[in-house]
Amino acid sequence: MKYDFLIVGCGFSGAVLARELAEANKSVKIIDTRNHIGGNAFDIKDKNGILIHPYGPHIFHTNSDKIFAYLSKYTKWRFYEHRVLARNKSKHYQIPINLNTINSFFNLSLNEKQVESFFEKIRIKKNKIKTSEDVVLNSVGEELCDAFFRGYTKKQWDLDLSELSAGVASRIPTRTNKDDRYFSDKYQFMPKKGYSDLFKNLLNHSSISIDLGVDFFESRDKYSYKNLIYTGPIDKFYNFKYGKLPYRSLIFKHEFYKKPSYQKAATINFPNEYKFTRITEFKKITGQKHEGTSIVREYSRSSGDPYYPVPNKKNESLFKKYQQLAKKEKNTYFVGRLAEYRYYNMDQVVGAALTLARKLC
Repeated sequence: MKYDFLIVGCGFSGAVLARELAEANKSVKIIDTRNHIGGNAFDIKDKNGILIHPYGPHIFHTNSDKIFAYLSKYTKWRFYEHRVLARNKSKHYQIPINLNTINSFFNLSLNEKQVESFFEKIRIKKNKIKTSEDVVLNSVGEELCDAFFRGYTKKQWDLDLSELSAGVASRIPTRTNKDDRYFSDKYQFMPKKGYSDLFKNLLNHSSISIDLGVDFFESRDKYSYKNLIYTGPIDKFYNFKYGKLPYRSLIFKHEFYKKPSYQKAATINFPNEYKFTRITEFKKITGQKHEGTSIVREYSRSSGDPYYPVPNKKNESLFKKYQQLAKKEKNTYFVGRLAEYRYYNMDQVVGAALTLARKLC
């Protein structure tokens, strides 16, 4: 069979595009090297019956009415506001930094107006914001930077804050009120039955067929198609012609405990202690009732499956070389975090896929 579209990758990018193209009466084949749908957002019950995210926690949040309405066609939601603590010298503090964080860390009792003046005293003013270090120092100063950002960044990226683009640190706000939510988006929810159920509904269309456990580079000649949509690493697509684009990978160590709760918050960051970056307890995210609990510890590394593009000027310059090759391709489209070498959130990935789908349809 000759398909209208072959889509490489069954994460949010591939699945959304597949559905939209199928709705436009296009025949679609999706392939993925993994043996499951959903990409990194895939979830499953572990051997103890607890719903976990094998590839680390995925929290859905967006300000887009359109994206939320679109996904709502394929899932019901559970309202959830994510909260994170960071451990420093055996004490836990709210992250993002807010009024409670400041009062607790410095042993003060400031109000919202007073904390604004306090930030003005401790911040190191930067005329030009070029790096993540500039962002943090300009916002909260040296002491808070060292307590919560510098060590975490080194573990996560194996780079100093000064070596990362400003956009990485800009993702985390600094607040003068007591808002302790990790995100402030209009919509903050979790799929009621999990992400895998959402993907199952999204891909349930007669014009979509799926082959799992298939390597595109080993099997591309086995498929006949008019158009190709690629969501994998763009440098791999071109056999690393200009060299490898750096990605950060992760190791996940899942553990089960025979007790109802493991930690105070859904996620606790460890900026300066231990080798792992954070611990997440899944029940606190999903709302599942169970007598035991499952957690995951995350360890960052340079090799392995690509998870995070490493954003800085050098890597962006290398990506643009591959991007120029991609622009010359006929009937081939690149979309997603790895193909576009962008640090996208899930809603941004969905938005990019919908934009491309409109163009193709």
